[in-house]
Parts: sequence; C-alpha cells; structure tokens
Amino acid sequence: MKPAIELKKKIDGTGVTTGILGTDHVWPMLVEVCRRAGLDYLIVDCEHGPHDDSLVAHVCQVGRLIGFPVLIRVPSTRSDVVRRALDMGPCGLMFPSIESAEQLDEAQRWAHMPPRGIRRPGGWGNYWMSNVNYETWLRDYEEHLIVLAQIESRRGLENVDAIARHELVTSLAIGPYDLSASLGCCWDAENAELNDAFRRIRETGKAAGKNTWMGMGGRDLVEQGWTFICLGTPSFLLQNAMKQTIAEARGHTPEAPTLENA
Repeated sequence: MKPAIELKKKIDGTGVTTGILGTDHVWPMLVEVCRRAGLDYLIVDCEHGPHDDSLVAHVCQVGRLIGFPVLIRVPSTRSDVVRRALDMGPCGLMFPSIESAEQLDEAQRWAHMPPRGIRRPGGWGNYWMSNVNYETWLRDYEEHLIVLAQIESRRGLENVDAIARHELVTSLAIGPYDLSASLGCCWDAENAELNDAFRRIRETGKAAGKNTWMGMGGRDLVEQGWTFICLGTPSFLLQNAMKQTIAEARGHTPEAPTLENA
C-alpha cells in the first residue's frame, strides 16, 4: 500500500494535494495520464458514475502496478457495497453523505478482517498482499487504508465533530453542491450559512488532526486556504483545456474555467 502511505503523507502535509473525480469518464490509461500530469490521486466515482466492476478493477490494478493512488467513491456504507469495493483493489474509499459516527462504525466492520471486523476478502484486492496472514492484512493494508468521510447534509454538519474523530477517517470531505442544497441555498457560493459550514468542517477536521478534502476548483480553493482539493472531473478539465487551446489558436483571451461554463 505504498501509494496510500505516500498520499496520506501529502494529505497531512502543508503542500497542495490535487486529484480528480472520475464521474463521467474513466478508463485504465487515465491512471497513467493522472500520474504523468502530476496529480496526486484519482477517485473513481461509483456513486454517480456508470462504471462497472470490471472497469473499476482494471483501473485499480493499473494504480497498484504503477504505484498511483486510486480510490473509489462508493454509494453507501452497506456491507455488500463496502466489501465489493475493497475487492476491486483500491487504496482508499470515499463515503458520501456521512451523517453520524454510527455509519462509520458499520463501514469499519465490513472494511476490517476478524477479529476487528467481519470482512471476507477476495478478488483483485488480494493482489496487494504477499500472503493471507492477518498480521499482513493489518500491517500492509488496513492500517493504511484511506477513508474520506463526506459531509453533504445539515445532519452531517451537526455531527461533524464525532465524524472527524472517528478512527476509520483519514480526512473529512465536503460535497459543496449537496451541502448547499441541504442548507437551502442550492447553489449560492456566496451564501453566508454555506461558507460558515465550510469553515466549521475545515476547522473541526484540523482540531482532530485531519485535513479536509474540497471539490471542485483549483487556484480559487488554494487561495481560500484549502490544501486537499479536487480539480474537477475528466470532462470538465478536458473541455476547459480545449477551450483554452482553441481561444489561443484564434488569438482570443481564454474564458476562465468555472463549473457554470463547463
């Protein structure tokens, strides 16, 4: 799990850690593209994306073989979902819409081998391991599994302290659009209550010794003090790069990339 170890060092550090969320387009070579571009991680979005198990397993395999961190955003903390995702072989999971520490307790049961949990491992995820001894699973996999707990609702915000302090959690994460909808200001980036919620989540994470993942954006997020960020989806980045190249070829000033003009 060297990719996970290295990514966690970056997340916990003071530098900017960047990656993308593969919601719309994911393919095995995307992992190599991410590494060559200088990104730090890729999250395969199985909550909103249409990706089948075979594709996800191949993407995780490429990440394992070239030493690049690939995580999966799963739809829920249910046993079948968590166990199936880990069998695909990621080095971490993002859990959407976490609203309580009890949800994380449930996920932890399915993520850990006995006696700490009740996971029954199989599939391509086994190829992280040199043997099947419990000590090896604990030392080489479970202790380094990256878990992002995404706050996307008012209830999650109310329970953010307990979520941040849960032992399974590597980092808090914010789903800015869904959180704004839950707070009744969908999508108003200038809304005071929403921005207070962002600050509260980030400060609570810091108090627990954990940085907070934020999407979607780039320089604007860094200027606001975020260090663990998602730059966008592959199609968002590709479309804006194409717009910039076309504008430059025509001698125009490129339009500043935003989610609205993506």
